[in-house]
Order: sequence, then structure tokens, then C-alpha cells
Amino acid sequence: MWLLVLAYLGGVLTIVSPCILPVLPFVFARTGQPFLRSGLPLLAGMALTFAVVASLAAVGGGWVVQVNQYGRWLALLFVALFGLTLLLPRLAERLTRPLVAAGSRLSEAAGADAKPRPGASFLIGVATGLLWAPCAGPILGLVLTGAALQGASIGTTLLLLAYAAGAATSLALALLVGGKVFGLMKRSLGAGEWLRRGLGALMLAGVAAIALGLDTGILARLSSASTGGLEQSLVNQLSAPPAQKNGAMMMAANHSDTLPVEGTLPSLDGAVQWLNSPPLTAEALKGKVVLVDFWTYSCINCLRTLPYVKAWAEKYRDQGLVVIGVHAPEFAFERDVNNVTKAMKDLGISYPVAIDNNYKIWRAFNNQYWPAHYFADAKGQIRYHHFGEGDYAESERVIQQLLREAGATQVAGGLIEADAKGVEQAPDMNEVQSPETYLGFQRAEHFVSTGTLATDKVVNYPVAGNLALNDWTLEGQWNVGGQQATLAASHGRIVYRFHARDLHLVLGPGADGKPVGFKVTVDGQAPGDAHGTDVAPDGSGTVTDQRLYQLVRQSGVIKDRTFTIEFLDPHVAAYAFTFG
Repeated sequence: MWLLVLAYLGGVLTIVSPCILPVLPFVFARTGQPFLRSGLPLLAGMALTFAVVASLAAVGGGWVVQVNQYGRWLALLFVALFGLTLLLPRLAERLTRPLVAAGSRLSEAAGADAKPRPGASFLIGVATGLLWAPCAGPILGLVLTGAALQGASIGTTLLLLAYAAGAATSLALALLVGGKVFGLMKRSLGAGEWLRRGLGALMLAGVAAIALGLDTGILARLSSASTGGLEQSLVNQLSAPPAQKNGAMMMAANHSDTLPVEGTLPSLDGAVQWLNSPPLTAEALKGKVVLVDFWTYSCINCLRTLPYVKAWAEKYRDQGLVVIGVHAPEFAFERDVNNVTKAMKDLGISYPVAIDNNYKIWRAFNNQYWPAHYFADAKGQIRYHHFGEGDYAESERVIQQLLREAGATQVAGGLIEADAKGVEQAPDMNEVQSPETYLGFQRAEHFVSTGTLATDKVVNYPVAGNLALNDWTLEGQWNVGGQQATLAASHGRIVYRFHARDLHLVLGPGADGKPVGFKVTVDGQAPGDAHGTDVAPDGSGTVTDQRLYQLVRQSGVIKDRTFTIEFLDPHVAAYAFTFG
């Protein structure tokens, strides 16, 4: 609902955009005529035609994507062409010339009758919609791109109609005020033309980033190719934060003996590969209780929920529960199926896992979180969900209830006691005062140095001196890319001032796979009893795989400490700090 409101408001603001210029002469030609018999039918025809034309484009784009794997590239080509039309007005004029000519002829035919009849005005509105549809700006581009990459739906048409209705509202107000507004608007649209070109350049840059794979890890959150991510971002600005909203939904379920029906179990098609199982379908799973777990193997929150998910899969398997892991990668190396297969073996995961490298299952669920658990009953209906860690007892009671509803006569009682060790052990959240921190420039925060954080080039970073809590720095020769910082020469260091029981760092060796030795210190000393599972008491360790490494686990009093890791060999890649 909120997204419809936002689309409507976006349409209202269209009146200050250059793309409205082709429409204005038709609108203000109706000035002085009765609004209900002239202006209103014109605006209704314009909005309806725009929504229909744009919906046909969305359906066509979605159909292309469904044909084969090359649909993604065709969709990106569509976005690139749209960006070029924003950047190059002459190109836009040439591409839209046939529609402009058709709209003009239709407008002339409709205006032949001087009497302000609603039918004639509606036809002029149809012509106006034809003029407007090809040049309706970035909002249209986002909606059509989302439809092309995720599939068109009734929701797409509703968004387009809401956007058109917003534009029609602002034009109606302008029409009621009078034609003098037209002249004022034309004189104030110079800056808008530069804004239009800037947006075109940004869209082309986005296409290049997606084509080169630079969007990996943020696609599900920030990509302009995901209207689900756009919706969440905009809604978060106007309503409760995600954690509060999720808590409200979970609280409602916790206080109700009857679990509500939240929707139908979405399609599980789209995985590039299935591990531990042949491909599963939502239809074939009817009759079973299904738990879908969205995870990725370097995510600390996902790792800490695994002991419970694995225990549920084992305890309730013979009573009708099917657990499905959907591995949706955050970092580029998590797209490697061999890496996922090794991680699953190391973690002891034996239930089916779908490799969702293209986020198709993620988008089908409209998911936004790692980890996320969705519980479906034997009828294929989603009855409960939980985002993040915790509430394990409530989740297990949901499994038991759904199994009884499915007809299981001997559902195992009691609740599991997960034997979580190492990185899977629950965090001490009362002591966590440091946030997840990314080292790639796309999401880097709290970096401190005598210079700025350079991008995609080797820079020799000097010692930064004292750090405040949650500040971090690089020392030595590093190349900071979008997702990671890569050491260019041996004996480079990363320093972080943190406050938490546990400190983890996602690391990987170089492209040649050669192990990289390192040394960890805490407040300048070897960690001793505070060493993590991947570090010896003297602070030594080795990066052998692309995964999350636990480097510090403290006992006793937790306070602000300075963590330092020095790499003895070059080419190591560091991605993100997490704490617990």
C-alpha cells in the first residue's frame, strides 16, 4: 500500500520534470473549458493510456526474461537504452517520433469538434498518454526494469496507474489555476534538463556495474533492478524501522493460538543448482510441512541459527517436515558452488539446499533478510515467518502445530537444546557495541586515515594513530574494491577499535589460492585465552578458504579493545567485520 502511495506522490512531482513538456500544450489547450466535461476526461484518458502502454512494455520485458538466460542481458540493454534517451535528447526525439506523430494525428482528429464533449477530450487524453509514455522519466524506468527482471504482475500495472494518477492530479491543479502556469513552468525547467541528463548517466553506470558483476552482494538490497528493495527502502523512511515492524508481526503470531495464513508458498524455480536433493517444487511439497531458510555461508547471523535448523530437520524429518536451505550469496565468492558445497560439508548440512545465485527465489518470497525463516503448512500456505536470530522456541512450537494440523499422530514433544560451539554459539548481545563493518568502498563506514579511502587502486596507507570506538584503518599497501580490501604487499595490517565478546572477519586467499599467514594481537598483546577458533593463543593463523574467521572470543570483563591483524603474505582479501 505504501509503495502505491509513494508512486502516486512521484507522479505528482512529475510536473516539475522536463518530460512533462510534450504533454503541457495538450493540457493547457483545454483552459477555459468546463473541467468536468473537458479537462477531467482528458486527464483520465492520459493516465489510462500511459498505464496500458507501460504495462505492455513491462509484460514484454518479463516475457523476454522468461525465455532463456539471455533475458537478463536484454533487460539490461533496455535499461541502457532508456538511460541514453535521458542523456541524449536527440536520441529520445528520434525514438519517440513515431508515437509523437501518432499522438498528434489523434489529437487533431479529436479536436476537430470545437464543442467540449467528454468523448473528444478523452481521445485527446489518449493522444497525450501516447506522447508521455516513452519519456516519463526514471520512475517509469525503475518500474519497468523491476518488472523485466522479476516478472510483470497486476502490481506493476497498479504502480504505473498510481504514478499516472499522481501526474494527472498535479496537471489538474495546474489546469484549474490557469494557462499562465504553463509559461512559468517552461522558464524554470532548465535545471531539470541537467538533472534528467545526470539521471541518464547514473542509469548507464548502474548497467555497467550490473553487467560487470559489481552489484554482487548488494543486489538484493540496493539494486535498481529490484523494486522489492526500492519498496523496503522507501517504506523504512515513512514507517517503523524493519526490526520494529518484524517484531510487531512476530508478536501477533506469538499471542495467537491460530496461525494466520500469510500467503501461498512461492515458486522454488530459478535455482542454478540443487545440493543434497533433486530440484523441489512448491506443488510437489504439498502434504509436507516446509521450513525455508534463507542463508549464506559467511553470514554470522545465519551460522548462529544453523544448530537449530539442523536439529529441527533431524528431529521432525520422519514426521513430515522438509527443511530447504536457500543459499543467496552476499559476496562474489559465495556464488561459487564448490565453495558452498565445502561449507555445507564443514557445517554438517544434509538437507536440500537451492543455490539462488540470481536471487529468483529470494524475489519470489519478497525477502529482505539473512537469515529468514518461512514456515508453510501441508496445504502450501505460509503460516509463520521469522527474521534474524532468536525466538527458537516459538519457531519449534510452530513446526509442531503445523505437523499436527497435517495429521501427524506422534509429533515429538519438548524443545531442542542446540549444542552450538565456535562461530555457531549465540552472541552476548548485552556486550555488543560494534556494528557489522564492511571494508569495500561500497559500504565502508568509520574508516580513519591521514588520507581518504582510495578506490580500485593500490595506496600505501600510513599508521593512523589512536582510534575511537568502532573506527578502523588500513596500514600498508592495499587496493580497496567495491566489496573487499586486497593486500598488495606483505605485512599489511587492519586495525579496529571494538567492544564485543567475539570478533569475526570474512577473509579469502588470493586468486591462486595460496594460504596466507597472519598474526593477531589484542591491545598489542597475543590474545591468549581470548583467541578465536581460527587463531592460536599466540595469535597465529592461516587464511586457507574464502569464509568467515573467528579471531577473538573473550571471557570475563568486556571493554573497548584494539584489534590488529597483520598479514605475512600478500593478496589476502578482507570483506567484513562482524561481532557477537
